Amino acid sequence: MKTKKQKTILIIKIISVFFVLLLIALFIFRDALLQKALTEITAKMERDYDSDFSVKKAKFYGFTGVEMEDILLVPKKADTLFRIQNIKTNVNLLQLLTGDIQLGSLEAKNGFVQLVKNQNGRNFDAFLPKKKDTLESNKKSNYADLAYKILTKALNLVPTDMRLENLTLRMDDMGKKATLSLQKLELADKQLETSIQVQTNTFTQRWKIKGFADPRNKKTDIRFFNIDTGKIRVPYFDERYNLKASFDSIRLNVSNIDMDGGELHIDGFTSISNFTVNHPKIALKDVVIKKARFDYHLLFGEHFMAIDSSSVAYLNKIKFSPHIEYNNEKDKIYKLKIAIPKMKAQDFISSLPEGLFTHFEGMEAEGVFDYHLNFLYNKNNPNALIFDNKLNKEGLKIVKYGEANLNKINGEFTYRAIINDVPQRPILVGMANPNYTPLDQISPYLRKAVLTTEDPSFFSHKGFINEAFKQSIVKNIKTKKFARGASTISMQLVKNVFLTREKTLSRKLEEILLVYILENNRITSKERMIEVYFNIIEWGPNVYGIGEASSFYFQKRPSELSLYECLFLANIIPSPRKFMYQFNNEGNLKPFAVSRDKYITNLMLRRGILTAEDTIYQLPIMVSGPARSFLKLKPESPTVTDSISIEEFDF
Repeated sequence: MKTKKQKTILIIKIISVFFVLLLIALFIFRDALLQKALTEITAKMERDYDSDFSVKKAKFYGFTGVEMEDILLVPKKADTLFRIQNIKTNVNLLQLLTGDIQLGSLEAKNGFVQLVKNQNGRNFDAFLPKKKDTLESNKKSNYADLAYKILTKALNLVPTDMRLENLTLRMDDMGKKATLSLQKLELADKQLETSIQVQTNTFTQRWKIKGFADPRNKKTDIRFFNIDTGKIRVPYFDERYNLKASFDSIRLNVSNIDMDGGELHIDGFTSISNFTVNHPKIALKDVVIKKARFDYHLLFGEHFMAIDSSSVAYLNKIKFSPHIEYNNEKDKIYKLKIAIPKMKAQDFISSLPEGLFTHFEGMEAEGVFDYHLNFLYNKNNPNALIFDNKLNKEGLKIVKYGEANLNKINGEFTYRAIINDVPQRPILVGMANPNYTPLDQISPYLRKAVLTTEDPSFFSHKGFINEAFKQSIVKNIKTKKFARGASTISMQLVKNVFLTREKTLSRKLEEILLVYILENNRITSKERMIEVYFNIIEWGPNVYGIGEASSFYFQKRPSELSLYECLFLANIIPSPRKFMYQFNNEGNLKPFAVSRDKYITNLMLRRGILTAEDTIYQLPIMVSGPARSFLKLKPESPTVTDSISIEEFDF
């Protein structure tokens, strides 16, 4: 009788013989299996992607080597997507059986991949995710498992030894062309080196990628730089989006990819030097970041993806820790936290990207500060948005202004509006201008009406209204566009007096910083700010300041304006050149304008800004000044002022 041990040995022998026979069978029939696999791929490409896939010749060589010639993929009724003359690789047969494929080596030469968009469409559309696929992908996934599987499979397909020659990526977007020709790429002994020829409609360059690459241990450290003199220029985007970008070099380091306790950790850093970008929506000149680095710790869990707060970003001398997270465990929640540790104010100013803050160039400051931002948006409950930020300062003081001299608001200066890039006539802000009106000579109703409609908390806030800003964010997210701002009188004043009307990211960022400095450094009083505001804002076509506006509309001095006249002036501030559309052909306010004024009046009454006595004996407004010539009145109701034109109204 056989012992238990003998039985176990016999079973092991049988299994071993079975696997040996299986391997022998695979070896004998491997070419047939390869042809069957290629036939299935060809059928799938035709069935699922409406494309023709073919391999002219495919065979095994050696024990695990595979060689294919003339591999071709052509979407029907479209340009060829890719073609490669020759590919050699070797695959572990056992791994092939388990589906965990790792490429040991790879040689490929003489081929191209081309992405084409023309009047017939795009040749890669069939391979983009379908709506059905997108809906299926919206189902909750374990982000850690999914990311780890994708990374592992992708890195397994990167061979440990590789040689690529004469391969090209071509892009043609309605004549906007870019060609990246990989002349030679070698990966041997974990050292990667390649050179790339770049050709577009606007420039030609040679790039080089060099460094360490270890796909099996999931580590890399590579640099990307220009072989020729000058910066690396980013192709295609200059023609497609009018975005010009360039840099000296980029470095990418991945030091750790590890699955631990159900969470995926990815660590490393990336850096860029002398990054330059130019786009009319960003700034009017080149924006330059001399040095930037990001030490990242990416974290994936079952229900979340995050840039962990242990990550650190550097922008010249500015150091900050970002935390960005998406979590869908219950609701879809987006989080953003930024922490800038205590730093010198001067280091912050000198580290701002060149060209993005031109009005700060030459500014000098004393003191230190730290900053913290906490943002949370719940897509299932948008109104619960959290937006908290805090600036702690010690001895913070501006000792020298740059291009924007904020002190000028305290004296006499010349203001010039810019409309459609055209400077308008100069307006002297000071008593030498006969139309200039001090605050105590302006009807108090105007101050009350404008503050109610434009900025109710002007005299209590420090330049920004946190709640209004939160509502603005919610509205813009819901509409998926910039549909609402949160502009205060302080922001409007800075925009008009110190900045241009350009609609750029640069101008908006400068506006925010200048408002903070103006409001938090006791440069001027709130009374002076609103006095200047009343005397420079546009109140009609070629009408600037309340002195001109009161004459233009009502042939009065600002001190004589009635409540309803002030309500009218306050309500046309957003669109002063369209004031005439509020009147009917008899020169009276249309019902919507009357209702609006009643609403604002009742609001002011509820807030205690007005009393009931203020509304007694108030008559409907009557435009009697030169503005009347802009109204579309009935021909049978001519008035003396009908013939007056704006040119005859001498300011």
